[in-house]
Amino acid sequence: MDYKWDLTRIFKDENDYNNSIKRVNEILERIPEYKGRILENENTLFELLELDTEMDKLLSKIYVYSYLGFYDNMADVKFQQYKESASSLMVKASSITSFMIPEILSSEFTLIEEYISKNNKLELYRKVLEKIFRDKPHVLSEKEEKILSNLGEIMDIPSDAYDAINNIDVSFGKIKDEEGKKVELTSSNYVLFLSSKNEKVRKAAFKKKHEYYKNHINTISSLYIGQVKSDVFYSKTRKFNSVLEANLFSDNIDKKLYKSLIKATNKNTKYLKEYYKLKAKSLGRKLHMYDLYVNTSKVPEKVIPYEDAIKIINEALKPLGEDYLNKFNYLVENRCIDVYPKDKKRSGAYQWGTYGVLPYVSLNYENNIDSVSTFAHEMGHAMHTYYSDTNQDFLYASYPIFLAEIASTVNEVLLSNYLIKNAENKEEKEYHLIDFLDKFKATVYRQVMFAEYEDIIHEKYENGESLTKDLLCETYYKLNKNHFSPAVTVDKDIQYEWSRIPHFYTSYYVYKYATGFISALIIADKIENDETFKDKYIKFLSSGNTKYPLELLKDLGIDMTDEKVLNKAFDLFNEKLELLKNIESGV
Repeated sequence: MDYKWDLTRIFKDENDYNNSIKRVNEILERIPEYKGRILENENTLFELLELDTEMDKLLSKIYVYSYLGFYDNMADVKFQQYKESASSLMVKASSITSFMIPEILSSEFTLIEEYISKNNKLELYRKVLEKIFRDKPHVLSEKEEKILSNLGEIMDIPSDAYDAINNIDVSFGKIKDEEGKKVELTSSNYVLFLSSKNEKVRKAAFKKKHEYYKNHINTISSLYIGQVKSDVFYSKTRKFNSVLEANLFSDNIDKKLYKSLIKATNKNTKYLKEYYKLKAKSLGRKLHMYDLYVNTSKVPEKVIPYEDAIKIINEALKPLGEDYLNKFNYLVENRCIDVYPKDKKRSGAYQWGTYGVLPYVSLNYENNIDSVSTFAHEMGHAMHTYYSDTNQDFLYASYPIFLAEIASTVNEVLLSNYLIKNAENKEEKEYHLIDFLDKFKATVYRQVMFAEYEDIIHEKYENGESLTKDLLCETYYKLNKNHFSPAVTVDKDIQYEWSRIPHFYTSYYVYKYATGFISALIIADKIENDETFKDKYIKFLSSGNTKYPLELLKDLGIDMTDEKVLNKAFDLFNEKLELLKNIESGV
C-alpha cells in the first residue's frame, strides 16, 4: 500500500499547471469585453456565465493543487511560490469580475426567465441566478460596493491583530509535565496537558494559559469590541436588521433555529451536570474546570496500525451499505490519502478536493484510537465530496459549511457505537463512552455556549449598550456557571477563556459545529435502526448545494427548527450516559 497521495491527478506536470494559469489569464482578458453588455441578449449572458464557470473550475484546481503541495512540505520553495501565485490569481479574478453581479442585478428576474426560455442552455444556471437575485436587497450601488470593498482590509484589523497576539507573539511560559520536567506550554499541547491523568499538570496548564489572557485582557477586549462594531456596521450597511440575520442569510437559516438551539441546550444541561457528577466519583472529588478533559477510565492505550484502522472503520461503517464501503475503499487504495506525519508537513488532519478529481485527505496518523477516529472523520468529508462531485454539475457540487460536518460526524458516531458494542472489557467500553460524551460536550454544549455568548454581546451593542472588558468577562463567567454549576467548581479564571477563542472573529459560525453534530447523531441513529434509511442518506450526500441546507435535512425527515428534534440529540447523549452509569455501578 502506498501511504502518500498522488497530486498528479490534478496536474500531471508543471507544464499542465502553467497551461491552466495561462488559460485563466486568457479568460480574464476576455471577460471585461462583456462589461455593459451582459444582458444584451440571452446569448451574451450564457457566454459570460460559461467563461466564468470555466475559469472557476481552473482556479479551483490551481488553488487546491498549490496549497496541497505546500502543506505536504511547507519548506518546498516551488510550492511556496505556487501558493502565492494562486492567491494572487484569485484576487485578480475577483477584481476583474466584480462588475458582473451588480450589472446582472440592474435588471429584474423576469428578464432572466425570458432569456432562459429563449436559450435552454441557461436552465443550468437558473438556481445560480436565483440566488444572485435573492441577494439584491442587500447589494449596494457600484460606487458603494467599491467603498465597502476597500474598507475590507480595515475591518480585518481586529482579526489580524488578534491572530498576532494569539499565535505569533504568544508565550504561555513553562509548566512541569508528568515526569516533573519543565516544558513550554503551547496552544498545540494545551489540550494534551488538560487531558493528563495528573491533576497537578492539568491545573498548572489551566492556570498558566489563562494567566496569559488575563494579562492581555485589555488589548484583546478592545480588539473584540472592534470586531463587534465592524460586524454591526457591515450588517447595517447591507440593510440587515441584525448581525445574526446577516450571517444566517446566505444559508437561508431562520433565526428561530439559532434561538431554539440555545434554548434546547440550556434546557438539557441537566444531563451534562449528571455526567460530571459521575466523573467526579471517579476522581474522588468535585470537578474543577481543568478536570473536564481527562478520560477517567483505566484502559491502557492500544497500538492500532493504519491497516488495522482500515479494517475497524470498514466494520463500523457497514450500516452505510456496500456502495459506500466500495467507494470508501476505492479512495483508500488509490493514493488519495497522505497517511503519516513527516518533517515540514502541515499538522492536524483535513480533507480537500477540486471538482473532477478524487478528493484528498491528509492525516498525521499516530497508531492510536484518536487517529482512527480522525481517519473516519476526514473520510466522511471525502465521501461527501466524492458523492456530490460524481452526481452534480460543478455549479451545484460544493456543499455549504452548514452541512460540512454532518458526513464526517456520522462516521465518527458509527465508529464510536461500534467500539462501544465491541469493547473487549468493561474498562474499554467505559473509555469509549467517556470519549463520546466528551465529544458531545465539546461540539454541542460548548459550541452552543459560545454561540449564546456572541449573540448576547452583539445584541447588547446593537441595543446601544456600551461594551467593556468587565462586561465581556462577566457575561462569559455567568454562562459557564449556567452550564456547569453546581456539578463543577467554576473557577474564576474561566472568565478569560472567551478571549482565546479565534472563532469569535468569524461571527455566528460556531453554532454550525453543534447543528452538524446534532444532525449527525440523529442520522446515525436512523441508519442503525432503519436499513432503508441509508439510501436516503446517500442521496443527501449526493445533493451538493441543489437545495438550501435545512431543505436537504428535511428530505431526511430532520427539521432542525423543531425543538423536539434538537431534544432527540440530548436524549441520545443521556442514553450513553445511562450506559456509563450502569458500567460504573456494575450492572
